[in-house]
Amino acid sequence: MRQMRKGDAVTDRDGKRTAPTGALGDEPACETGADDLSADVVVVGAGPAGSSAAYHLATCGLDVILVERHGLGRDKVCGDGLTPSAVRELVRMGVDTSTWQRNRGLRVIGGGHRLHIPWPEQASLPSYGLARRRTELDRDLAEHAAAAGARLLTGVTATGPATTAAGRVVGVDAKPTARVTRPGIPVPATLRAPLVIDAGGVSARLATAVGRRKDERKPLGVAVRAYFRSPRAADAWMESRLELWDGPPNRSGLLPGYGWLWSVGDGLVNVGLGSVSSRAATTKVDYRAVFERWVASVPESWAFTPDKRVGRLASAALPMAFNRKPHYADGLMLLGDAGGMVSPFNGEGIAQALMSGRLAAEAAAQAAARSTAIGRERALGQYPAALEAEMGGYYTLGRVFVSLIEHPEVMRVCTRYGLGRKHLMRLVAKLLSDGWERRGGDAIDRFIQLLTRMVPAA
Repeated sequence: MRQMRKGDAVTDRDGKRTAPTGALGDEPACETGADDLSADVVVVGAGPAGSSAAYHLATCGLDVILVERHGLGRDKVCGDGLTPSAVRELVRMGVDTSTWQRNRGLRVIGGGHRLHIPWPEQASLPSYGLARRRTELDRDLAEHAAAAGARLLTGVTATGPATTAAGRVVGVDAKPTARVTRPGIPVPATLRAPLVIDAGGVSARLATAVGRRKDERKPLGVAVRAYFRSPRAADAWMESRLELWDGPPNRSGLLPGYGWLWSVGDGLVNVGLGSVSSRAATTKVDYRAVFERWVASVPESWAFTPDKRVGRLASAALPMAFNRKPHYADGLMLLGDAGGMVSPFNGEGIAQALMSGRLAAEAAAQAAARSTAIGRERALGQYPAALEAEMGGYYTLGRVFVSLIEHPEVMRVCTRYGLGRKHLMRLVAKLLSDGWERRGGDAIDRFIQLLTRMVPAA
């Protein structure tokens, strides 16, 4: 896997020449020694994408360093819901989910309709979903990766990529994070590897540093989320409410998106909303105000009163439909949110993040077995090809979907007349949850397969 030769000069992102490469050069960067700071792969970000990659890389026998700038268990704005697609990836990783909150399917409400859609039993997908607070999910996955052999460094901030004079990424410049009491490195250092993975979330600092910009033509979502204690915290359904009003209910325009609420365990319900725009453009919508109006409209049985709120009301951007490319080039891979892998259909990103980690590791393992630089690059190039095959057509359909529901009149027709048609909703449920079979399956699965082949890749 190692593609650098001893004596190759390395520059930082400002063009400053650093020590030649041996492992780390003639002098170790810090007291831990050169061997501790070099690996086959460095993964930045211990969220679902990074931990998935680190786990799969370690099980393939590669030496991997997993870097997280916070301590384990940091919070992130997220619905905390795991569809069967995400559960499938967790099963592949051997993660113990026996104590996690299970759900039976979707409860969809809108346009005067109330519809229950159970998760179907399929060949490649389980018939249940899960929910797990992100503080716990990210901790569990990072520890799972470490148990598999990944070297987990917490309290370490990646400040930028280390590159060769030709611009190839060969490592990560890092420093201890002051607010974390037990850093993974004592002083600033360079973590060296022939392959670096940016799984650092929507900021994508490494990708941005090497010039990989967002595609403003791709959809961008916004999510707002809070936790509430509720007497209905044991509800077995993931509830989606499709009517988000930009003003007084039934007297203003419908926003393209939905509100959600579902149990995450320990008596808590994740309550939030997500809205989307077909292009990454600024909006004048006050989503926090929309959230407050929407929560006030939820039935009193949920008891979402201010005194029951736990923690802060938080918001975040959702990068969608591969809005940052290339996903691999010059020694740097992009995973999860860093590569814009949130689904335009439902704002889900965890399943895609987990899958991207697995696909990245598969490509890296194949590259490690090649004996030439050309062979290694061809193997690594299979990662973006695998992403396109898995999600490219699906995300293109998602972009069409977003462009339609942006129009309030279309959204109104869909909720009023579409929800009452069960066969149509089975199709919609599979599309929205990415719960369709890629091969075989029933008539709906084959129809979606046909659609994804007919449209250009994302």
